[in-house]
Amino acid sequence: MSALFDRLSEDARARLRRRAQPRWIDPALATLVHEPFSAADWLFEPKLDGERCLIFKRGGEVRILSRNRKDLGDTYPELVRAVAEQPGEDLVLDGEIVAFRGGVSSFARLQQRMQAGPGAASGPRVPVRCYVFDVLHAAGHDVTPLPLRERKKLLPGALDLRDPLRRTPYVNSRGEDYHARACRSGWEGVLAKDATSAYARGRSRTWLKFKCVNNQEVVIGGFTEPTGSRPALGALLIGYYEDRRLVYGGKVGTGFDDATLRDLRRRLDELERSRSPFAGDVDERRAHWVAPRLVAEVAFTEWTDDGKLRHPSYHGLRRDKDPAEVVREIPA
Repeated sequence: MSALFDRLSEDARARLRRRAQPRWIDPALATLVHEPFSAADWLFEPKLDGERCLIFKRGGEVRILSRNRKDLGDTYPELVRAVAEQPGEDLVLDGEIVAFRGGVSSFARLQQRMQAGPGAASGPRVPVRCYVFDVLHAAGHDVTPLPLRERKKLLPGALDLRDPLRRTPYVNSRGEDYHARACRSGWEGVLAKDATSAYARGRSRTWLKFKCVNNQEVVIGGFTEPTGSRPALGALLIGYYEDRRLVYGGKVGTGFDDATLRDLRRRLDELERSRSPFAGDVDERRAHWVAPRLVAEVAFTEWTDDGKLRHPSYHGLRRDKDPAEVVREIPA
């Protein structure tokens, strides 16, 4: 057995099973909760505002995939090179790709890099880092059945953590203090993870999140024409899925610069259709309807009683999210 596993407890080593590296693992997802908490058997990590990724390294082959299986290698070639240089020959890692503005992770800044497409390193020079927080497979073994605290022990031996690869910091037990620190520092929020749990594919309550700001993923179902000197488009008409129906959630008309407005109009013109994709009537004059294929992230102040977003502001497109998965996020 690999020396990598010497860090594990005897019980954890007994749980290891030899497995061929999978081509894909459904990533664990966190459930939103309202109140932060502290607990002895939980870990607390910063909630980074970036692009989730799974990293697969098998010999000389490196694949970096988004949570909906899109290949991110062309966008982040420096991450591919950094992983390829690692000594481990058989790894699957879970992490978040981020860009920073003023010392805080910024999805809006990362968006500049994401929009550049293939060959992004020669486009807008936005430095990125990949914060790795979990090991799912190592040295011919599936480690997802191990408790999170044991999987964390594998990270120092699995990776030589130098830029652009970093290990996600965390604290034990003190969730309320960590949340207060996060909010003072301008972070998006905190992830709370059950340190005794196996890796739970999909959404579960072994990973929870509590936010400092309100963010929501939305599906773009239409747009309006601009007025005055504004170029390209006026506002995005947005929604979320409820019982497989796209529910209208209001419109967002702030958070854009002129280049973003023109880029969005180009994308949306290619998706235009004659009928509204929203369930029920949308009373919006001069509306253009589009196929609901684009997901955006917006910040907002609160939900209204009729299910609309109050004062939403555009942050960017989320290419790593399937529109059908976008639902209204309300704390459990």
